[in-house]
Amino acid sequence: MTLEIDTGSGLLPVHEWGDAASSAPGILLLQEIFGVSPYIEQRAADLAALGYYVVAPEIYWRLDDVDLDENAPDLLERAIGTVQRLDWDQAVTDSAAALGYLRGRDAKTALVGFCFGGGLAFNVAAVSATDALVSYYGSALPQLLPLAPEVTAPSLHHFGDADEYLPVDDVVAGLPGTEIHRYPGAGHAFDNPMPAFHHADASALAWERTTEFLSRTLQGAA
Repeated sequence: MTLEIDTGSGLLPVHEWGDAASSAPGILLLQEIFGVSPYIEQRAADLAALGYYVVAPEIYWRLDDVDLDENAPDLLERAIGTVQRLDWDQAVTDSAAALGYLRGRDAKTALVGFCFGGGLAFNVAAVSATDALVSYYGSALPQLLPLAPEVTAPSLHHFGDADEYLPVDDVVAGLPGTEIHRYPGAGHAFDNPMPAFHHADASALAWERTTEFLSRTLQGAA
């Protein structure tokens, strides 16, 4: 299902999984550069199956001519071109509006983001209150580390030790006081099922740690 959230400058289209009227904790799921892809939809369904109410906004909704056909041979190039046209500050504001919608349900909330969404989630957590943050190899983190003192929610970060995109050692050093896991042999975007990215063992272990962390921070489980 989809809904629209008033951002103050337009209606943000948002996909949802679960019952908004329930008392379930709410999770704001933020996409990779490929948009709300079948992969992101699957992760949303996975989280909903664990008992969460999940929303995933269309971060590219303000852009014209977005074509991210998952079968396109130049999908990565198209996605990079799309994200380069994005107004980052506006994306943060839009995402914060979606988080505000979740907080309005009077239930705990969490931010979960992958790659592009991992950095975006970190930035949103720095400017808007939430109960937990999970960031998978946030691609913008090197530029966002000055915001680290503003991120006060319990935070979990995942990184592949073979990530050729992120300076993982430097990023980890800039995230004191957070829960960090590194995965030997895993590259960037290792949770994405695309063969070019996927690392099955790292993906499975990171997801196990993610679900435990969310259970602990949102539901009080040990």
